[in-house]
Amino acid sequence: MFDILISSKTRIKVLLKFFLNRNSVSYLRGLEEEFGESTNSIRLELNKFEKAGFLISYTEGNKKLFKANQNHLLFNDLHHMLLKITGINHLVDYVMKHIGNLEKVYLVGQLAKGLETDTIELVFVGDINILYLEELIGKAAKKLNKKITFSCFKSGEFDINTIQQKDLHPLLIWNS
Repeated sequence: MFDILISSKTRIKVLLKFFLNRNSVSYLRGLEEEFGESTNSIRLELNKFEKAGFLISYTEGNKKLFKANQNHLLFNDLHHMLLKITGINHLVDYVMKHIGNLEKVYLVGQLAKGLETDTIELVFVGDINILYLEELIGKAAKKLNKKITFSCFKSGEFDINTIQQKDLHPLLIWNS
C-alpha cells in the first residue's frame, strides 16, 4: 500500500524503521545490513529526513546514530498512519479487546525492525484462551490479507529479555 504513495523503497524502509517503533535507533552501516540497500541511497534518505526535522542524530564514538524526532509536529500522525497501513491498529481493535486476561502484546520480527513484510508476528502475555485467539487471529488475517503468527506466554513465564536476546526487536503495542 505504501509503495503507491511513496515510490522510494528506501524511504519506505526508513519510515517503517523509525516511525513504527518510536524507540528505534540506528546508524548507517546497521541500516545497510538490515535493509540490504546501498549506503548511498540510505544516506540520502537519512539526510532528507534529518533536514526536514523528522529525524535527529547524535554521535556515539565514531557512529552517527539516528532516531525519530518525537517532538516533530507530524510524528504522531506518521506513527498512526503506519499503524493503519501495517494493520496493527486493526489487530489491536479487533483481537486484543476481545481476549480475557490479556496483559501485554508485543510486535516482533521484521515489522518490529521496521522492514516491509506480509507477516505480522506477535507475542501475547497473559491468561489467554488460545483456541479463541486462533479464531480471532484467523479472521483478522483474512481481513488484513496478511499472515499473522503468534506466541503465547503466561504472565509468570514471560521474560522480555528472552525475546530481546533472540533479536526480535519487541515493540509493545498493547498494555492492560
